Amino acid sequence: MCMAVPSRIVAIDNGMATVEAFGAIRTTSLMLLEDEVAVGDYVILGAGGNFAAEKVEPEVAAEALAYLADVLDSGLA
Repeated sequence: MCMAVPSRIVAIDNGMATVEAFGAIRTTSLMLLEDEVAVGDYVILGAGGNFAAEKVEPEVAAEALAYLADVLDSGLA
C-alpha cells in the first residue's frame, strides 16, 4: 500500500522545490506538474519523493495532515 502525505512548498529554485511534511524536509522536482505552484502550496510526491505528482488544495491537505497526525499520535502507525 502506498500513502501520500501532502507536503508544503517552502522554497522554489529553478524547477526544484523544497517541501516539508511533519518536520521532514526534502527536495523534489516540479517538472511533472501541470499546475503552477508557489511557496505555501501543497503537493503530493510520487513514489521515492523525487517528483511532485500533483498540487493539492489547502483544505484537502489540512484534512489529510490532521488525520495522519491523529494516526501517528494514537500509535496505530
